[in-house]
Amino acid sequence: MKILGTGSALPKKTVSNDMLSEFLDTSDEWITTRTGIKSRQIITDERFEDLAALAGERAIQAAGLSADDIDYIVCSNVANCYITPSLASLVQGLLGIKGPSCPTMDINSACAGFVYGLDLCDALLQTSRASHILYVCAEEVTRFVDWNQRETCVLFGDGAGAMVLGKGDNLLSCKLTSVPMADVITYRLPLEPTPYETGEGIDTHLPMQLKGREVFRNAVNCAQRDIADVIAKAGLTADDIDHFLLHQANLRIVEAIREHMGLPEERFHSNIQRRGNTSSASIPILLDEVVREGKIKRGDLLLFDGFGAGFVTGAAVVRY
Repeated sequence: MKILGTGSALPKKTVSNDMLSEFLDTSDEWITTRTGIKSRQIITDERFEDLAALAGERAIQAAGLSADDIDYIVCSNVANCYITPSLASLVQGLLGIKGPSCPTMDINSACAGFVYGLDLCDALLQTSRASHILYVCAEEVTRFVDWNQRETCVLFGDGAGAMVLGKGDNLLSCKLTSVPMADVITYRLPLEPTPYETGEGIDTHLPMQLKGREVFRNAVNCAQRDIADVIAKAGLTADDIDHFLLHQANLRIVEAIREHMGLPEERFHSNIQRRGNTSSASIPILLDEVVREGKIKRGDLLLFDGFGAGFVTGAAVVRY
């Protein structure tokens, strides 16, 4: 595959740490010291699917194509208000892509979903299942956190990132992993008992559970391993990589990885200070921002790395 164009879309409401401290036992200093986050965008009266479609529309425009050129849509999404139809189907309708020759599908690989989907799209292009894939990562995490639980709610933001992928050989290496550690990060939809159940043991309110120290340790260790592996697999060294774009979960995680590699700050891009953790959307949102700022040019070598609930990880080296 090769990246033909990128796009992103964010909610209009910006929520600062000071605003959160008005109803939470927290402060700007407490949040910033632990996460690096200063503010985040949160969905208010927008429709989530509209943000996803807008990011996709901008990516199509950046690729110099029209919606009619898209022959496959893949969306990465952890959860949204629709159980069915898929987010990809909703995006298809909003963009006016009539089909029926444009299949749509969603994937859920948590915060590593961007890299997982990238690998899937590459396979679809290699087998000629598609020529132009619209790949959208969109998340509305703030709808699923407990806003009385400061350890989790301060971390997240909403948004969508997208790209159009075409045939090419620009994915130089990719690595996906999964280790069953379900209790590290967990969110289960509330359930109602069926007419055949007593209701005992049925959880009707289950806020997101996150074990911060375990996430930090696993994220740093796995990212260091995966980054080294994909660089070696591509026949490169760390010095060959022009830009590192890591999942924006915590600025301390990004800094720990960078310091371990002994590389300069300017090669590690970050927007978590302004966006918070937008799950699988964090890398494509960041990519679109730095592309539009002119910091990335054609031919540059990019390294993507993501990690999340599961515990799943993914890393890839891509020539832009």
